[in-house]
Amino acid sequence: MDDQYLAFYKTIGERIKEIRIQKKMSQAELAEKAHLSLPVISSLENARTKIWLVTFAKVAEALEVSTDDILRLNTPSSSASFPSELAEILDGCTTSERESILKIVKQLKATFEQHKKDFTY
Repeated sequence: MDDQYLAFYKTIGERIKEIRIQKKMSQAELAEKAHLSLPVISSLENARTKIWLVTFAKVAEALEVSTDDILRLNTPSSSASFPSELAEILDGCTTSERESILKIVKQLKATFEQHKKDFTY
């Protein structure tokens, strides 16, 4: 493997490991959740193998992070701007309107969570 690509895969593997540890997951737990084998997770984290796109998607989904959070190492998380965007949306709303928006968002999240459980690769 070319040194440039090896460095890229190493950085991606380190980032996957970092996120996994932040989420207090073992490699075995990540492997199970991503429907991959433990040796695959170990190989990815240690840059002993190239990561396939479908494998990358499974790992990101299992870690419950955006692929940007893994790939865009020097870019703030895509979720970092959400609080200010939500504040702008809620600005000027009445208490009743805010409560209604919160109720809708909670229901939407519950729907996403249910579909996530049903979604497999």
